[in-house]
Amino acid sequence: MTLIEVVQGDIALQDTDAIVTAANESLMGGGGVDGAIHRAAGRRLAEAGAAIGPCEPGDAMATPAFDLNPPVRHVIHTVGPVWEGGDYAEAQVLASCYRRCLEVADGLGARTVAFPSIATGAYGFPAQEAARIAVSALLSTPTNVERIRLVAYDQASQELLSSALAS
Repeated sequence: MTLIEVVQGDIALQDTDAIVTAANESLMGGGGVDGAIHRAAGRRLAEAGAAIGPCEPGDAMATPAFDLNPPVRHVIHTVGPVWEGGDYAEAQVLASCYRRCLEVADGLGARTVAFPSIATGAYGFPAQEAARIAVSALLSTPTNVERIRLVAYDQASQELLSSALAS
């Protein structure tokens, strides 16, 4: 059974086999969580992303973690949906991000994975709904991942994720 935990902190500093970044389609770096991970991993992360991209919304791809501290070995890049009011399958695309990340993690042999709140920053997905979708998708996806860490960047996000997990 997979253990899911919620923590507040810096996703680039998690002690997991893989971390997920909420990427843009180019996989070459961006703002928010993606920018922080790219800065921590070094310029080779953008080069590796460019070599495998683009990545469609709802999909996921992996690169090495480069300069991130061990045990992080992989960065899993996923592209969330841009929120357009909820009438354009945004919820389904977001759920697919979490499912595909677990599939990629399984392919890498990762046993521990840290996730940010995907698409809730610049892409504008409502945070409460995103937390519910994240937890639901992670709980319903078969995986060999043993521990999933949902990493919140602030107290409000941590409370939303904890509440969704408790429901």
